[in-house]
Amino acid sequence: MKNHSSILKSIYNVLFPVLSALFLGGIIIAVIGENPFSTYSIMIQKSLFSVNGLLKTLHFAAPLILTGLAIAITFKANIFNMGVEGQAVLGAFFAGVVGFSVKGFPPLFHITLCILTGIAVGMLFALIPAILKAYFNVNEMVVTLMLNYVVVEIVKFLSQGVFKDPSSGYVSTYPILESAMFKKIFNSDLTIFFFIALIVFGIMYVVFKHSKLGYEVTAIGKNPEFSEATGMKVSKKIMVIMLISGAISGLAGAGFLMSEKFRFTLDFSGSPGLGWDGMLIALLGSHNPVGILIAAIFYAALKTGSDYISVFTNVPKDIVGVIQGIMILLLSVKFLNSNLDLAGKLKAIWKKSKSREHKAL
Repeated sequence: MKNHSSILKSIYNVLFPVLSALFLGGIIIAVIGENPFSTYSIMIQKSLFSVNGLLKTLHFAAPLILTGLAIAITFKANIFNMGVEGQAVLGAFFAGVVGFSVKGFPPLFHITLCILTGIAVGMLFALIPAILKAYFNVNEMVVTLMLNYVVVEIVKFLSQGVFKDPSSGYVSTYPILESAMFKKIFNSDLTIFFFIALIVFGIMYVVFKHSKLGYEVTAIGKNPEFSEATGMKVSKKIMVIMLISGAISGLAGAGFLMSEKFRFTLDFSGSPGLGWDGMLIALLGSHNPVGILIAAIFYAALKTGSDYISVFTNVPKDIVGVIQGIMILLLSVKFLNSNLDLAGKLKAIWKKSKSREHKAL
């Protein structure tokens, strides 16, 4: 009975922000004179129920699955790694550098080398906030947020300087060699990178649900002091969790560059960015690997579908950004409520004011 209640609560937590965002987005679509039902129908049909659309959706879901998992493993332990965006971008940048500067390797070795570079760079960049949090109790949220800005300046400096492709009409690095590219499968958008993301998803599912580390992550998230008192080395676990998060983030960035962008540009991660999208997906999936997989595909379907609605209707594709913004707002309220018990505090204030009114009467 308790399990059924928990499942229903999880479904409600996922569906409420999605349906609310679609409902409010539908109102906006109706206001501009278009039919929201036909607009959403085109979006869903073209992105999920056509072969090309589905493969394109899965292609764009791959990095989002990874960044969602990278966020989830830290947030579940109540460690707020806001630097997934920076770790993904930096991992992609140096994977790209290896992709165009190392020559003469067969594709298998070259791709492996680029991926390992992305993972290593992501881990190294996550190591800084990990040490500060684990051994000096520095607020990881502030550190990781600030480090994102450091990454922006680093890649900007390098892209405009030593690694700039002078033949490009805009600021970018050299394109990676063909031996470092993920090849498209059957001329679709899908590449082997999606299946790598699925393998990581499978590993993380086992880690979350059936491993000692998964239980330790949950324990630290619920009560780190009690976990320490039971003999768990919380500082070491924080290091491990952050390094895993950094590795997955770096892989997400490297894979996205090698399967979609093929060169690093200043707008490589898009808007709002792979890491920030991953945060929304992790919250939408309630830090559950299966939930994250579904949320990533749904989120990618929104992005894929936005291209089609601008072709088949008069609704601008920016409507998807509005829907995503509403979802972020609703999920932020949910996140703050679950961590700060805002509803409980507001209820207590309301009861207190009512009690004072009764006493005054």
